[in-house]
Amino acid sequence: MNVLIIDDEVIIRTGLCTVIDWSELGMHLLPPAESAEEALERLLTERPDIVLTDIRMAGMDGIQLAKEIREKLPDAEIIILTGYDDFGFAQRALRQGVTDYLLKTSDPEEIIKSVMKAKQNLQMKRELKRQGDVQAAALRKQHFEAWLTGNAAGSGDPDGLVYKSVTEWLEQTGVFRKLPDGRPQAMRVLLVGASGWGHDRFSGLMLGAAESQLSELLSGITLLRNNMIIAVAGVTPGWSGERQLGKVISRVRDTLRCDIFAAAGNEVYAAGELRRSYEEALKVYEYRVVFGDRGLFELKDVEDRQGGRTVCSEREESELSSLLMNNNGSQLHDWTTAIVRERLEDPETTPAALQAFLQSIVIGAHRWLDRAKETASAAQSSTGQAGAGATPAISFEPGVVLEDELFKLLLSVMNEFHQLVSDGRYSYIHRAIAYIRNHLGEHLTLQQVAGFVHLNPNHFSEVFKRETGQGFSEFVIRERMQRAANILLTTQKKISEVAGEVGYEDIKYFSQQFKKMMGSTPTEYRQLSGDGV
Repeated sequence: MNVLIIDDEVIIRTGLCTVIDWSELGMHLLPPAESAEEALERLLTERPDIVLTDIRMAGMDGIQLAKEIREKLPDAEIIILTGYDDFGFAQRALRQGVTDYLLKTSDPEEIIKSVMKAKQNLQMKRELKRQGDVQAAALRKQHFEAWLTGNAAGSGDPDGLVYKSVTEWLEQTGVFRKLPDGRPQAMRVLLVGASGWGHDRFSGLMLGAAESQLSELLSGITLLRNNMIIAVAGVTPGWSGERQLGKVISRVRDTLRCDIFAAAGNEVYAAGELRRSYEEALKVYEYRVVFGDRGLFELKDVEDRQGGRTVCSEREESELSSLLMNNNGSQLHDWTTAIVRERLEDPETTPAALQAFLQSIVIGAHRWLDRAKETASAAQSSTGQAGAGATPAISFEPGVVLEDELFKLLLSVMNEFHQLVSDGRYSYIHRAIAYIRNHLGEHLTLQQVAGFVHLNPNHFSEVFKRETGQGFSEFVIRERMQRAANILLTTQKKISEVAGEVGYEDIKYFSQQFKKMMGSTPTEYRQLSGDGV
């Protein structure tokens, strides 16, 4: 803290400077002043924190000086020194807000005590100011967030107080200002995510470091919300907005050695338009799961996308069923990676369409698993291994590696199926049934299925009939007709198409088999049910 001594008597000035070890008190002693006028000239340059001044001096006295100091340095602490024990002077001094009133004949200990009291007062005022600044900054951030996200609109901000707070903050930080030609400076909202430090416990630290750097490099407003950074930055005239932000993002990425994904809204020219820029940035930020965790993207990069496929094809579902049944994790992982990559590389893909498509794969896997569970024995059902369960939702949180997330869900299905079929005495029968149901549209023979489960065809035929109550051919026909009936009820496919999907090229023969099993022709079955789609 800076201390200034003011007295027109040289012996007093010298004495106060030498009898007290100011550095020992944590003070920096400024050169003393010989008059009030000299002190005022130096006041704003040297900015003393504590002033010790004589009350009676030639020219301006200490009372008037205290008033001048209060106007120029409101937080300064003032101690009046006098050679007279004059109560009237003391009263006048105290009315000017001085800290203490001392006689020049006071012991050094009394003066030190008074100075330390002034120091304590200063520290308390600064701490209160710091707390007030922290609270004010927190309130400004709340207003800023409310304004951007729309929570301050309409009745929530009847007097425009939030809007006023946001505007003032934008002006104070230099984000919103007038250019030399009178035009407003452009602004834009930037949403930033950071990843790459490994363990989740570092994510908060990484985001905090990224926010600190962005705040410094952008000279804008930043805050943390929902595991991402919201920033408002002014656009420097003569720069491409994308080029300017790109350099900042690269700087943060290289400094912190992490991956940075940034989504930018379009440029706007008024505080009232910031919400639009925020909503545009939010739309772009949703593509983080599509684009990956690195890069700067703008609305122009996503606004023309139409969506792409939302449901996996029958061919893909059939491929998946075969992979799940073959119990080969490596092949399943390769397939999962390829199908996710294909969707990500589609220029029409949107986050919503991609999520729907991948979820359809998970649903297809669980539908296949539920059909397998239907064949489980009563003993297995009693253990809770049979029966349908809830289909888990694929995670689309930022930072998720989609191929790994999908593989994890499909691998759990594969493991559950093979655990299920391995529990029974004749587990190979359940695997055989799953194989049959997965190949109903193909030519199926007893020898083919027996080979799949590595059994002699004659032995397999005997065990299959004993376990299912039906011969192999009868079982296959029944499964095909039930599959055909389901297709007839849920689609408008032609009878020839339905026949082909369940392994029949001859439509007439298919119709005969269907009527024999279901009691009516395919056409009659669809009409009688009244449930065709």
